[in-house]
Amino acid sequence: MPPPPALDLFNLPDADVVALAQQGRDSAFRELIRRYERPVFSLVYRMVRDRELAEDLAQDTFVKVLNHIDRYRPEFKFSSWLFKIANNVAIDHLRRRQLPTVSIDGAPNAQTAEAIQATSFDVAVDQENALDEMEARELGTAIERAIAGLRPEYRSCIMLRHVEGRSYEEIAATLDLPLGTVKTYIHRARHELRRALEPLRGGEK
Repeated sequence: MPPPPALDLFNLPDADVVALAQQGRDSAFRELIRRYERPVFSLVYRMVRDRELAEDLAQDTFVKVLNHIDRYRPEFKFSSWLFKIANNVAIDHLRRRQLPTVSIDGAPNAQTAEAIQATSFDVAVDQENALDEMEARELGTAIERAIAGLRPEYRSCIMLRHVEGRSYEEIAATLDLPLGTVKTYIHRARHELRRALEPLRGGEK
């Protein structure tokens, strides 16, 4: 008998590819890596700001995904489950190293101007000249450091929102929190970040 035709994994939805990976199909897991290797690396790199380290942590993420693929539940988006694992891998490393984290430039997987704006921090004044741009960059560095000082629950919500670009509903599902609590945490975290940055903003009136 001739061998069965090779699966066309390229055009299958994530849920079908994951189901095949759960059956032990190596080609299916390789397809998941092909689809998400770049977004996972981008997410982790934005958090640790070190390319070689980000590559190692991204690899650790996929090792965890492979080891726990049987725990994935299809009622959740695979990308959300994957990014949660990547987020936890990066956070665990940052907690050990106490490194600064996110950027103010928007989520790495934001594909449109609206998505970038929705997932970026509004902390800088209007940039009218080179000096304003330099000041905005300094604020970016400062806010990355300020993130580490947030309460853990605030920090997790902010990172999911501004690093991964998750919606409030997705954050609530990921962290198993009420939607209203997520919105409150993010509001309070933004307030704390702006307050922490106030001394660096030139005593604006």
